[in-house]
Amino acid sequence: MIGEVAIKSESNMLGYWGNDKATSDCMNDEGWFKSGDMGKFDGPFLHIVDRIKDMVIRGGENIACLEVEAAITEHPSVLEASVFGIPDERLGEKLATVVSCREDQMIDEVELSGFLASKLAKFKIPEYTWFQAEELPKVAAGKIAKKQMREDAIEELGLD
Repeated sequence: MIGEVAIKSESNMLGYWGNDKATSDCMNDEGWFKSGDMGKFDGPFLHIVDRIKDMVIRGGENIACLEVEAAITEHPSVLEASVFGIPDERLGEKLATVVSCREDQMIDEVELSGFLASKLAKFKIPEYTWFQAEELPKVAAGKIAKKQMREDAIEELGLD
């Protein structure tokens, strides 16, 4: 079972100085610090699997972007992928992805959706997909610029 990782120890912070809102956002009433990470136990080991903020809520279903990205990158033509939510009036959010394909191995939405059908539930297959030959854009720290791609997708779809 996957859940939010919470920590309580002698060395936990007591809260943010002069900022009750920030403290209540990250601490519960019993002093547990809510990390914002999603994790699961495998015996004595805790595996961090995603970030809460990297979750898409589609029609009441929580979809971990990391799970969908992992399935997409199993395709031999895919170099990397970024999955994010696009606002939707009826469902709250719909899944979208930008996929970087390996050199001379471009695929299309039909091929990718067919590939994912055996790996993911239907509601986890992205409804919007953009393919590119270049690597995905990165921020200065080297992480994929997911926020920028999401903003670009929303603008391209005319949802801004």
